[in-house]
Amino acid sequence: MEEKEVLDIISKLKEMYPDAHCELIHENPFQLLISTVLSAQTTDKKVNEVTKNLFRDYPDVKSFLKIDQNELENRIKKIGLYKNKSKNIVQLVKKLDSEFNGEVPRTMEELTSLPGVGQKTANVVMANAFNIPAFAVDTHVFRVSNRIGLACAKSVQETEEQLKKAVHKEEWILSHHLLIFHGRRCCVARNPKCNECKINSLCNYFKFTK
Repeated sequence: MEEKEVLDIISKLKEMYPDAHCELIHENPFQLLISTVLSAQTTDKKVNEVTKNLFRDYPDVKSFLKIDQNELENRIKKIGLYKNKSKNIVQLVKKLDSEFNGEVPRTMEELTSLPGVGQKTANVVMANAFNIPAFAVDTHVFRVSNRIGLACAKSVQETEEQLKKAVHKEEWILSHHLLIFHGRRCCVARNPKCNECKINSLCNYFKFTK
């Protein structure tokens, strides 16, 4: 896709979603990290429902050290994969305390050394907690960017690399949110609302299927 087309797409998405932002409710980097780990294969809405009371009672690393796996499982059992997530989070918190002085690290290497933290989660934390340029690719970003033509990839990793090349670095963080908002509100997985979409004239999916 030509650079002008990419710029046009980002510009139109900004018009469509002027309030695009991280929808995981958090008050500090630690809460964002936990919320992002919980969000795998679960909606942000469901995560926010669970973390509202969880973060009220356990707002930081120090307090989280007091929670055991069984209690955590009971508190988050509304969301998918809760047993595995609970196990990872308990170990993650212990590692933050023992190796990072209770602070959330800021690098990809350090973040992905934590149990349950992959590249996508690390990118979300770096971008939204520390404003470090990163392009997290979740299911919405993957679907929408490849539909539109911002990327043409079969894997999340490849999609991330292509998006980083296509979009100006200073726009990575916002573009991530714009694509998520578009995927949740318009370019949905089934029956995307192409006729309502302001970027359909620039979209490969619309051109070739409609």
